[in-house]
Amino acid sequence: MSQVIVVASGKGGTGKTTVSTSLALALVRKQNKVLLIDCDSGMRGTDMMLGITDRLVYDISDVISGACTFSDALYECSAARGLFTLAAPLSAEDEISPQVMKQFIEEHKDEYAYIIIDAPAGVGTGFEAAAKAADRALIVVNCEPTSVRGGINIRNKLSDMGITDVRLVINRFERARFLATALYEDLDEVIDTVGVGLIALIPEDVRITALSQRGALATNWAKSTVVFDSLVERLRGNNVPLTIEV
Repeated sequence: MSQVIVVASGKGGTGKTTVSTSLALALVRKQNKVLLIDCDSGMRGTDMMLGITDRLVYDISDVISGACTFSDALYECSAARGLFTLAAPLSAEDEISPQVMKQFIEEHKDEYAYIIIDAPAGVGTGFEAAAKAADRALIVVNCEPTSVRGGINIRNKLSDMGITDVRLVINRFERARFLATALYEDLDEVIDTVGVGLIALIPEDVRITALSQRGALATNWAKSTVVFDSLVERLRGNNVPLTIEV
């Protein structure tokens, strides 16, 4: 049975696309066939992180409009066999409507063990399209009040859409900075404020940023990416450690 997971954030800059892509790669390492859909029209980034930009000819809007077939727009990551991607349109004007996206995913979901959807930041129609067919959701936040408030907005919107299987990912966590800024008493305050159970604590790691920008996220290894293997196990309901020292 395929699972459709939307990865969302209430504001830009949280590292949501890196989380989406790293999660997809972790699922492939567990021998799953995965489809990663970039729904961030006008701001697509998964293709750059996976190093497939030079191969791109078609995006998801071309499939929807009938300009190409589904297979024409599907690109397998050469460094991570079993991971297939659909790029977002380069123009925000080509954003897919929620109902069309839901129908599209329903038509193809049985071909994959997991479909990971990288939603655009915020709670606009692009987010609604990304979340429309989702079975579960991950909300990505940083330990900053603006990011946390955005997470609350996403939680409320998901609730309005009837999506109740929702978990929190705190990304780019650095303990020394967290303590120095003293914006929150502890991590429990962040979690309680968003109002969603924590499933992953992703440490700050400049190596992941560097690999992403080089298009080498799938071909190189950053130590902290092992946290995503734990995230996969927790998504499966297995009791594994939440954090790993890096």
